[in-house]
Amino acid sequence: MFGDIMGMMGKLKETQAKVEATKQRLNTVLLDEKSTDGLVTITITANREIKSITIDDTLLGDKEQLEDYLILTLNKAIEKATKIHEAEIAAVAKEGMPNIPGLDLFK
Repeated sequence: MFGDIMGMMGKLKETQAKVEATKQRLNTVLLDEKSTDGLVTITITANREIKSITIDDTLLGDKEQLEDYLILTLNKAIEKATKIHEAEIAAVAKEGMPNIPGLDLFK
């Protein structure tokens, strides 16, 4: 019995290390999101860190329009990054979870 518990604890520690390594790797995954007309481009990591924002000069004269573009494009970029982040972390976590009958955390 204790061997099973020790084995599970070891596997959980190994999984935790893999999750941390995956988070580090996701810092290097860059995603570009553009507004529908391409006037704003956001570059974001899969860990949801904004790396750059490019704004076309035509938007600089209208503050409200620029704010709208930024909000819409940032939200799309964050949503895309979040989906990738969650899928990657869930895959690593599921792989390392011990098989406990009746406990299906990742459906």
